[in-house]
Amino acid sequence: MLEQRYRWRNKEIREQAAIIDGKKPPAILLKNARFLHSKLRRWVEGNIWIKDDRIVYAGEALPKNTTAAEIVDCTGLTLVPGYIEPHVHPFLLYNPQTFSRFAAQTGTTTTINDNLFFFLHLQKKKAFSLLREVDESPVTMYWWTRFDAQTKLEGEEVIFSNSDVKSWLEHDKVVQGGELTGWPQLLDGDDLMLHWIQETKRLGKKVEGHFPGASDRTLAKLMLFGADCDHESMTGKDIYKRLMQGYTVSLRHSSIRPDLPVLLEDMKKMELNQYESMLFTTDGSTPAFYSQGIIDVMIRMAIDSGIPAIDAYHMASYNVARHYNLQHLHGMIGTGRIANINFLESENNPSPVSVLAKGEWVKRDGNPIIIDEDIHWEDYGIEPLALDWELTMEDLEFSMPFGVKMVNSVITEPYSIAMDISLDELPKDSDESFFALVDRKGKWRINTILKGFAREVCGFVSSFSTTGDIILIGKNKNDMRLAFERMKEIGGGIVLAENGKIVHEIRLPLSGMMSEKELPILIGEEEELRRLLADRGYPFSDPVYSLFFLSSTHLPYIRVTQRGMYDVMNKTVLFPTLMR
Repeated sequence: MLEQRYRWRNKEIREQAAIIDGKKPPAILLKNARFLHSKLRRWVEGNIWIKDDRIVYAGEALPKNTTAAEIVDCTGLTLVPGYIEPHVHPFLLYNPQTFSRFAAQTGTTTTINDNLFFFLHLQKKKAFSLLREVDESPVTMYWWTRFDAQTKLEGEEVIFSNSDVKSWLEHDKVVQGGELTGWPQLLDGDDLMLHWIQETKRLGKKVEGHFPGASDRTLAKLMLFGADCDHESMTGKDIYKRLMQGYTVSLRHSSIRPDLPVLLEDMKKMELNQYESMLFTTDGSTPAFYSQGIIDVMIRMAIDSGIPAIDAYHMASYNVARHYNLQHLHGMIGTGRIANINFLESENNPSPVSVLAKGEWVKRDGNPIIIDEDIHWEDYGIEPLALDWELTMEDLEFSMPFGVKMVNSVITEPYSIAMDISLDELPKDSDESFFALVDRKGKWRINTILKGFAREVCGFVSSFSTTGDIILIGKNKNDMRLAFERMKEIGGGIVLAENGKIVHEIRLPLSGMMSEKELPILIGEEEELRRLLADRGYPFSDPVYSLFFLSSTHLPYIRVTQRGMYDVMNKTVLFPTLMR
């Protein structure tokens, strides 16, 4: 059984070596290939031999034995390593399988994923079983383990127990700890978090930061604590500060922070033209943001800005693999690496026409090929929501003098409520809405007013949230109850109601957080939601992240959490939740 811990068994390696001797044929031979050789940092001509999921040879020679081999003439194509997305939140309406299938079509054949959903919704044993199943996917999935929930939870110390965090850290598929959304408590003396960071480093794994707006001194302290990389640069100066302190820098282009054009322009002005410590990430964007692609979009933007093509491709592959100490498996087309290869029409067009993932075709001449079996989510306890409680008019009583004002899609600040909120309907000439967060088990609630969300949204309910608790927003209490009943009926989701009718819904039957639908369908559903909310006065760019971050205490200033209305800057509960 010990041999199962290794990527390839001794017998498999012997068979791979026999191909070089001509005793066995490769499964696939890529002839006349122009490909990126990352060690030489140049484009080379040669032939690539593949057996199962591994490149057994890349160079000028041809195999002596090609019996039954699939021979592919690559004349006219350019081959690059499969792209690696180092910072995925694989539960932003999509699920890990549907995201990975879509990602493969765009050339992203390896992902490094957040495990927050597993911590909050699954027992460790079930989660690890699920990791084994997703490992059968043609896309290689690695994971990181959270040290905190990025919100204030009831019983957080039980959920993020020392034993569970360390079990995750020791898992073969976990390559880093973080992201450190709870870094202020680390700086304030949280020695348990520091202990987990120490364990991460002892195991030879990385620590991912989350340090928006951090000063030079703060970045230095966090480097001393063990952080390796950060994805929160918003300007060239941010990049420079992180590089100065020795960080690897992930350049981000996401649905709530589409920063890459600014970063590329600033880098050019500041002559930051050394790219070996830079990566790309889309930081868990919402589905519609991916309609044009994923990492391939960022490579194209970098090339168009003047970054040399080889550097752009390395930021999407070789640099990532090297950062995570995975360069023996990923990040280059070379002997011994996993056979993740993108076939391009030219080096200036990073969107592939064909894709090999783990040595299997997942895209061929522009046509997608699905080769993995659908996951039976119910086997892991990931099922439709089954709420055994009713939402009453008493649950929608509002009297708090203190509300939440939206500054943008994700930043909220306090404001004093000056209007009459005892009515069943709020006036449509204002931008105030009723807002409640209700425990998914029906034990508690907190009610306030949300200013700035929209002027004409009557009833809007979501089981998609940071914690999986139920968000209710709207002008009309009857429409809010109608949306809730529909959300409950479909086993979880996002529902918009108006004038006694359901206007739109996105079904999320996987724990009320994720859809089973393939990403192109989900993209259409989210785009329709955006349009409908914009028509009703939602003024910002990303309503899905607005829902997700209403409880997230890693952002300023006021959050609504399982403990109540929370002042992030002063770390205090202003108004506690009420028991139902």
